[in-house]
Amino acid sequence: MGWLAMRRERTYSAKPNEVDRRWLLIDAQGKVLGRLAADVAALLRGKHKPTFTPHVDGGDHVVVVNAAGLVLTGAKGERTMRYRHSGYPGGLRSEPYGKLLAREPARAFREAVRGMLPHTTLGRQMLRKLKVYAGPDHPHEGQRPQPYEPPHAREAAKSDRLRR
Repeated sequence: MGWLAMRRERTYSAKPNEVDRRWLLIDAQGKVLGRLAADVAALLRGKHKPTFTPHVDGGDHVVVVNAAGLVLTGAKGERTMRYRHSGYPGGLRSEPYGKLLAREPARAFREAVRGMLPHTTLGRQMLRKLKVYAGPDHPHEGQRPQPYEPPHAREAAKSDRLRR
């Protein structure tokens, strides 16, 4: 018997009933959309926890307020397109992402996060824990969300704010 067979360290795998969920509150005012969406997707997946398990929904609930203050950098507002299809022939619709962000900021942010989550039933389950609001008010005071500052989100430069 070799030394490898004697060492029986096991990888921890979290069970769904062992997950400890928190409620986090993020203020999106002046933040760059893509960077904030990436941080929120990691929070929803639970990748910030030492007990991260890929096949278990171990993430936290995330409440994002002031989504109307999100910013796209560079020319992404005009060049990046959002596509959707009705399912009928010729039913493809496209719209610049900047227009969607101005018209429905909560939906624009939700779609950005949705693209960064797994495209499975597990990903849809994670997305249900995301609550996005265009303004500063939210109905989740009963859950006492803790203010959270994402590590990679950054304030947009003044020139980027003027471009939207």
